[in-house]
Amino acid sequence: MVHSWMVRLEVLLVVVLFVTACQGAGTTATEPAAPNTQKVPVDGGGSYTDVSVGSLYMMLKEKDFLLLNVHVPYEGEIEGTDLFIPYDQIEQHLDQLPTDLNAKLILYCRSGGMSAIAARTLVGLGYTNVWNLDGGMIAWDEAGHPLLSSR
Repeated sequence: MVHSWMVRLEVLLVVVLFVTACQGAGTTATEPAAPNTQKVPVDGGGSYTDVSVGSLYMMLKEKDFLLLNVHVPYEGEIEGTDLFIPYDQIEQHLDQLPTDLNAKLILYCRSGGMSAIAARTLVGLGYTNVWNLDGGMIAWDEAGHPLLSSR
């Protein structure tokens, strides 16, 4: 004869296992989280992507993009920065950018304003994979990530 407390214990065990399995579904420790991003439409067509500090931090671990500091004057940089081009001189420095208009470019400045202008310019020039660090170096610093102070 099965005791009712044993049945209750088995049911409870099944429920606990089910809940635990459901909580882990979708991601694993080795699976990166989807970047926290938002598409920003550009007048004239196209868009760029705003990316959060946390997402950029994770993306830098497996860097597959060109990282550009577009802030003027120089006020620091994120480690791994590839280029320094003033936001208002992007068009004059296209020779420093990839000729592949699908190349992934991530821009940042001090607060996000200058890099948003540069992102719109690049989208207008036909670049299709442009990203902008939301909040810029201020948000990066506030999140506790280091900034380099000289080039």
